[in-house]
Amino acid sequence: MMRCPNCNSKDIGKIGSHQFYCWGCFIELSVNGEKMSVYQVEEDGTLSSLDDLFFDEEIPTTEAHMN
Repeated sequence: MMRCPNCNSKDIGKIGSHQFYCWGCFIELSVNGEKMSVYQVEEDGTLSSLDDLFFDEEIPTTEAHMN
């Protein structure tokens, strides 16, 4: 099971083929192959990347967030 990199919640919903939404802290996660990106959903529905806040060096693989 995937965990949110922000709040560590397991309450993750799938909203697209490679997109997920955390119901704990209301961020969107996008998985592309081995990479995960994190976004804040703005009031107008646009997404703002939060990758620079979560991933200093390399973006972790989804396997690191499983279990």
